[in-house]
Amino acid sequence: MSQDNLIRLVSTGDEDGVGEGHTIWAHKNTKKLRTVKLALKKFNPIAKKHTIYKEKPKK
Repeated sequence: MSQDNLIRLVSTGDEDGVGEGHTIWAHKNTKKLRTVKLALKKFNPIAKKHTIYKEKPKK
């Protein structure tokens, strides 16, 4: 797999801020979504519920 399409998704946490900063790495289709910043709802194991993950730059 190519590392060029790799993106970092960081959790915003739940209403109380639990699980904020949890990171998930995923691949992005850059041909169709080059200019779009992703915001996905994924399961956060720290908060034990689904939270919103936003795309952040790689470190």
